[in-house]
Amino acid sequence: MKKKRTTIKDIANVLNISPAAVSKALHDDSRISAKTKAAVKRVAKELNYQPNHLASALRKGKSNLVGVIVPRTSSNFFSSVIQNIEEVLNREGYNIIITQSNESFKKECSNIDTLLFTQVDGIIASMANETVDLSYYEKIKSKGIPLILFDRGENDLNVDYIGINDYDSSFMIVEHLISKGCKRIAHIGGFRHTRIFNNRIRGYIDAIHRYNLPHDDDLLIESSLTMEDGRLKMQELLALENPPDAVYIAGDYAALGALQLLKEKNIDVPNDICLVGFGNEPFTSLVTPTITSINQHSEQIGQLAAKTFLERVKMDPLKQTLNKIILDAALIERDSS
Repeated sequence: MKKKRTTIKDIANVLNISPAAVSKALHDDSRISAKTKAAVKRVAKELNYQPNHLASALRKGKSNLVGVIVPRTSSNFFSSVIQNIEEVLNREGYNIIITQSNESFKKECSNIDTLLFTQVDGIIASMANETVDLSYYEKIKSKGIPLILFDRGENDLNVDYIGINDYDSSFMIVEHLISKGCKRIAHIGGFRHTRIFNNRIRGYIDAIHRYNLPHDDDLLIESSLTMEDGRLKMQELLALENPPDAVYIAGDYAALGALQLLKEKNIDVPNDICLVGFGNEPFTSLVTPTITSINQHSEQIGQLAAKTFLERVKMDPLKQTLNKIILDAALIERDSS
């Protein structure tokens, strides 16, 4: 049987005092004697009393909780962002509730509903790959609480956004591969409907045109950028009549899958095919060959997202507009290119 939750009334009944006196004692009210406070805290511990934070948040209009939504916590980028958000917010008396969408729009909507029900003071989020409908994010705004987006966000929401310059990063990768003598460069990208992946695709295409390289539709593939996707899409590229001599992949996990397939087929990286990933996951410097990648400055993004929330939560009334903080990414050159 489920054990009944201990309430303030239960403590009051044991001590034969009013629930109001118990509440004041638990909040260290100066009007309550030290003897009563000690008795209340002793009984509360004996009865395993746990404060109802939701009820408290409803009374005070403030929970000191911030919701964080990420596509997946397994990524070093997202886990690093979360760590830095938490460090900044903890210093200001906030705790965070972490949810992950697993790239699912339906799960993301459920996460938003849960966080709003929990009366969070704000939400910091990076959108799922599947997300096209922005109505649930508009729902957050309608509640009058700060919404901060990072890495993946949409301009149409008119809120704060922190991320890197995806277009320039992509352009820089193509220039790097051209400097290594590559002439037929393929791109395994994310889905175009996601703004950051669309920007990476645009950067790739514009760089190809700038340097008069062949723009072959077969060399541009959209994908979910999982490790398995990296294997499958690399297989498609190798099956072309004229396969590429370099592949730029918009995510390190997919790049790892591609590298595994190339090694299984005894294709020499980088002598036969150069390979570049995106995200600078820890494994990129541990595999053989090490993988060239883009550092997305996760520490700064996490800190800036938290600091932006702290600025917005002080606004009364809250006014949010499109405010973008864009960081320049860094190319980490390794053995794969």
